[in-house]
Amino acid sequence: MDDTTIGAELDMIGILVTDMTRSVRFYRLLGLEFPAGSESGAHVETTLRGGLRLALDLQSMVEGFHPGAAPAREGRMSIAFRLPDPAAVDAAWRTVVAAGHESVLDPFDAPWGQRYATVRDPDGAPLDLFAWA
Repeated sequence: MDDTTIGAELDMIGILVTDMTRSVRFYRLLGLEFPAGSESGAHVETTLRGGLRLALDLQSMVEGFHPGAAPAREGRMSIAFRLPDPAAVDAAWRTVVAAGHESVLDPFDAPWGQRYATVRDPDGAPLDLFAWA
């Protein structure tokens, strides 16, 4: 086994939702805090203890850039790893793919200001790699 790492930091857990109002209310019931007006957003997030973020993303928004992403094949949760810069996203993606893992979304410049890519873990779960542009 190769002990090379790509230096990614777990930064966010994302949950795919079909009804933002219902989902924000549910997670608030559990004690999570979301900004006022979050119910009308397509993407909302909160910061958990330790700095890890939890995001809720409308399925319709995600399918706008990743058609067919939900729910059967991709599941409703994803893990996002932050990298230090856009070039590191490309390098991490190349490393993971070269190691034999599947690319779901090749690196691209996302409209929300990130360099972004998605790969699958060995069991098929999607993992996002990103850096702020």
